[in-house]
Amino acid sequence: MSVALAGGLLLLGLLLYWLLFLTEGAYLGRKVVVWLYDRYASRYDRIKQWSWEDQIAYLAEPFADEVGNRQQSPLILDVAAGTGQLARAVAAAGLLPDAQWVLLDASAGMLAQARRHLGAPTQRRVYICQPATPLPFPDDTFDVVACLEALEFMPDPAGTVAELARVLRPDGLLVVTNRIGWQARLLPGRTWSHAQIHDLWQRLGLCYVFIRPYLLDYEWVSCRKCVASS
Repeated sequence: MSVALAGGLLLLGLLLYWLLFLTEGAYLGRKVVVWLYDRYASRYDRIKQWSWEDQIAYLAEPFADEVGNRQQSPLILDVAAGTGQLARAVAAAGLLPDAQWVLLDASAGMLAQARRHLGAPTQRRVYICQPATPLPFPDDTFDVVACLEALEFMPDPAGTVAELARVLRPDGLLVVTNRIGWQARLLPGRTWSHAQIHDLWQRLGLCYVFIRPYLLDYEWVSCRKCVASS
């Protein structure tokens, strides 16, 4: 094998690794992303190797604290819910027992895993297999909207945030994550600086923006939907 051919194969391998693994198919279109998640859905939790103690401490408890007691039975939309990580962590912590959950994901395989862990649909728990844009809900529907560890894999992250804001009621809570770290550099156009977050969020009518570290590769970005002045 010539040096040129070996180098070409190496570059091709690196390109495929970037396209299919590091960016999870984000630059190949929604169908590829969904196909990858469907393919690995049954192994997703094992790949992530979550510690439920950490999930309660770093996900469920901070999330429940931000939801607070404004609604005794908050209506929560979890976009790109995956295997139900957020709802499962909150339930494991015994928090928000009266919450109503709508778990939405474009991957039927991931939603099947969420249903396996959380149980069949009920009046308080609904599963919807649907992309994040457009969302199939009227304006100002939900008390809380979350989209965690997913925006960077969406075809249009900014457009997705706009949809999340649209379906959130005034003074409702929005929680998303923003990818950081060295891998964020491999996701051009899919992550934001703090200045870009504040600018976009303001244009979408979102206020009280709070950004903090979350896990190793993400920031936790929470805010409220501004209430129009009378």
